[in-house]
Amino acid sequence: MKKVLIIVGDASETVDTLYPFYRLQEAGIEPVVAAPEKRTYQMVMHEVKPGWTITKEWEGYTIEAKIAFKDVVGSEYAGIFFSGGRAPEYIREDPDLIRITQYFFDKNLPIASVCHGVEIPARADRVMGRRMATVPKCKFDLEICGGTFVDEPCVVDGNLVSGRTFHDNGHYFGKFIELLEEQG
Repeated sequence: MKKVLIIVGDASETVDTLYPFYRLQEAGIEPVVAAPEKRTYQMVMHEVKPGWTITKEWEGYTIEAKIAFKDVVGSEYAGIFFSGGRAPEYIREDPDLIRITQYFFDKNLPIASVCHGVEIPARADRVMGRRMATVPKCKFDLEICGGTFVDEPCVVDGNLVSGRTFHDNGHYFGKFIELLEEQG
């Protein structure tokens, strides 16, 4: 059975994370949650409420990380998914996560990202010349690192599939699964 890494930390967005987790299972692919440490992580729910100009955050479900970044061997996985929420803001500095991220980009393996997930490949210096969707407030992170922001629910750039927020899950995630299935 193919395995795909799901990258999380505390404050990963619940819907950004759980929809892909269960879709991978549905496709016969094993989702493996990876984080800074092997432990339980608290996820959150994000939404910009009507009349609000900022994101409101609520406590969401928890998720168990099955492997720490330091223990990940890239060759054991078919692809990688970068979940959104606030977690990417702090986990992107982890040197093992940078190593893992660079591996998947350098090997041209299937990669998916949603929302703030873009901050991880941007920090790993792997978005130069790439077209990606992300939440508009992360447009700067993408563009300052040489990427191109595309405000669409699904952007496919070679091996890289991205969506803006969990509202795009039904548009972009199926394309990621298609890339995984095309691997054979």
